This record gives sequence, C-alpha cells and structure tokens, in this order.
Amino acid sequence: MTSYPAAVLWDMDGTLVDTEPVWIASEQQLVRDYGRGHWSTEEAEAMVGQALTKSAQVLQEQGGVRLSIQEIVDHLIARVQAALREQTPWQPGAYELLEQLAQAQVPCALVTMSYRTLADEMLLNAPSGLFKAVVTGDQVERGKPDPFPYQFAAKQLGVEVEKCVAIEDSLPGVASAEASGARVLAIQHLVEIPENSGRSRTDSLEKITMADLLKISEGNVIDHLKSDQ
Repeated sequence: MTSYPAAVLWDMDGTLVDTEPVWIASEQQLVRDYGRGHWSTEEAEAMVGQALTKSAQVLQEQGGVRLSIQEIVDHLIARVQAALREQTPWQPGAYELLEQLAQAQVPCALVTMSYRTLADEMLLNAPSGLFKAVVTGDQVERGKPDPFPYQFAAKQLGVEVEKCVAIEDSLPGVASAEASGARVLAIQHLVEIPENSGRSRTDSLEKITMADLLKISEGNVIDHLKSDQ
C-alpha cells in the first residue's frame, strides 16, 4: 500500500489561485485614489504573503493611503472576492493535483492570510470534501511568518505537522511553514525563493506528482530551479 504525507497544507493566493495580480492592482488603485499616487509593482510584491492588516499598515505608512486599516482591508477583499466570483483562476497544475489528493484520500488544509470570505469563494470550486480544515487571516492573531497558522491547521486535522507537506509561494509563507516543522515545497511565482537546506522548490505545480509529495514528506529535497535538475 502506497504511503502519502499525513496531510498537505496549502497556501491560497499565488499557490492555488493566481490572485496576486488582482491584489497588486487593488493596492495600486488605493494608492492612486487615496494616497501618494503611485505604488510600484516591486512595492506590492514585497507584501506578498503578509497578513492583510500588516499590508494595510504598509499602505498607510508608505503609500500614504488616507483610510483606516479596516477600510483598506475591506476594499482589497471586495476587489479580490469579485474576481473570484467571476472565475477561479487556478494556477497551472493546481486543480489536477487537488484531484489526485482527493482520489488518494490525503486530507488537505487551507492556510491563507486571506479572510474566510475569500477562502469560501475558492472552496466552492475545489474538489468536494477535500479540505478538512481552513485557517484564515481573520481567524488567527499571529499570521505568517509566525508558525502558528500551520501548527493550528495540523492540529485541526489531528496530524503531526512534521509529517505534512506545506505548499507556499511567498517568503513569509515559506518562513511560517518551515518554522512550524512542516516539509515545504516552495513555488517560485512572483517572488524569488532562495535555495535553502531542506526546502524543495519548483516553478510550477504541473511538475509535481504524488510521488514527489511522498518524497518531500520523507525528507527528500526536490529542486526544479537548480540548473542541474
């Protein structure tokens, strides 16, 4: 009988769904309408993976946005929620891998700093019953890069986090997952993910198989970003 990870713990934005461009466009619009006028793509990418309240604070302090933290968060959520309702922009290979996990009966958790309302929009179009736990940014006091979100997800699933594979695309998310003790597969999408001992990397989930997830859960490193692989 084939053994698989105890669970797979998924980030959402940029990992499962390609919503980062919407987040960035929403931030830029806020700064144009209520702030200093210009918010570069580089500044926006630096906030990828952060808690929404932290991003809102940065938009206030560095972008000059003249709105409250809650108003900024509400604005960003509304824009992304509208995009998700129109279409679920799955990252290449993401839905196919979810289907394989569902078929193999490997439990999954969603661990995102987006709020529950956004997670629910995505879950409506995910394989039914696959996600046994959902941890969102409005549910936890300590968001990524703190390890708590991943530790909490594993606890909800009733598994040891060290036996799980966490899949992430941001530096705060990777830091959170690694600090929790999970095995980490980092996807280099918008943000460069540096090589690190014990960290698996890829540039697309299309390259990842169930066998790869098993290898990662057993402590092996898979690195599609190295020139010799």
